[in-house]
Amino acid sequence: MEIMPNRMDRGFYQYQNEFEQKALDVLRSGRYVLGEEVLAFEEEFADYTGGAYCVGLASGLDALWIAFRLLQIGPGDEVIVQGNTYIASVMGISINGATPVFVEPDMQYGIDVEKIEEKITDKTKAILAVHLYGMAARMDKLKDLCEKYRLKLVEDCAQSHGACFQGQMTGTFGDVGCFSFYPSKNMGGFGDGGAVIVKDKQLADDFKMFRNYGSHKRYYNRVVGANSRLDELQAGLLRIRLTHLNELTNEKVKLAREYSNRIQNPKIRLPQLSDGAKGVWHQYVIRCEERDRLSQYLAEKGIGTLIHYPIPPHLSEAYQYLGYQEGSLPITEHFAKTILSIPIYNGMTSKEQDFVIEALNNF
Repeated sequence: MEIMPNRMDRGFYQYQNEFEQKALDVLRSGRYVLGEEVLAFEEEFADYTGGAYCVGLASGLDALWIAFRLLQIGPGDEVIVQGNTYIASVMGISINGATPVFVEPDMQYGIDVEKIEEKITDKTKAILAVHLYGMAARMDKLKDLCEKYRLKLVEDCAQSHGACFQGQMTGTFGDVGCFSFYPSKNMGGFGDGGAVIVKDKQLADDFKMFRNYGSHKRYYNRVVGANSRLDELQAGLLRIRLTHLNELTNEKVKLAREYSNRIQNPKIRLPQLSDGAKGVWHQYVIRCEERDRLSQYLAEKGIGTLIHYPIPPHLSEAYQYLGYQEGSLPITEHFAKTILSIPIYNGMTSKEQDFVIEALNNF
């Protein structure tokens, strides 16, 4: 049996007729950029999350860097972020000339809220909360810190569509919630796409202006903006996905529950949610001190796995200029050497999951 670490085709086939009809409707409409599909998606996604305003953008990275740009965070400013995130989170900060300040993660893979305060200086302007692997971060503590020190709070929700903390959906706690709709996400499109959720109408209007070359009206450019528009085709297809998102999420929650209940191997540490958090299981990430041997063992059985992420941002070539060395963030680095994402995807069969569980228990 061959089992891929992720399958995006099955998520398509589950609703094939709806996706294909929507694609045809958009193609036949003659309107492909900033039309009715984008407007409808923005309203529907804001309603789904409980946020006030949604603005569609071209990617999750665009959502991040434009957020910090519009919050006027740039050269000379510092933004606190966890060390064990995907590098795009950090790029959202540094593209604007601001400096990322790394904090170690807790055992639930979120930023360790107890280690943030010691990193705050007079240059600190924001905290970036990353809801990694679809597991909501400790937003109560993060909000308290931001209020205490008058910091902006940005959420990286690229992997957490539908995840909640204490009943409130990720993306609605901070000043800006940044989402990606890359195809592998729980709410993935069929190409690149992103969005932000914001509370403030003026900020939402600023995003709409900035995404369209800094223009509210064609050829009248107020600022030097970007070309970062969610296109009509992606918006239409995402509207279909959104109508099924709860059932898709429930399917992955059930798969994760099976893993958590049935994987029984002392060599393997299973993921745990923070108190008050509801996860959506974008990835199911285990830890093993013999990770590379485990990965090879599973590969020999036809089971694909992934490592999210093998090189922490602070040790990447792109951020050498920050001066971090190996050993600077020992917990982050230990995670990078021991984490392994095992197969979990919509459409995964019981037979496939049984095979993965049996292999893990026999390791």
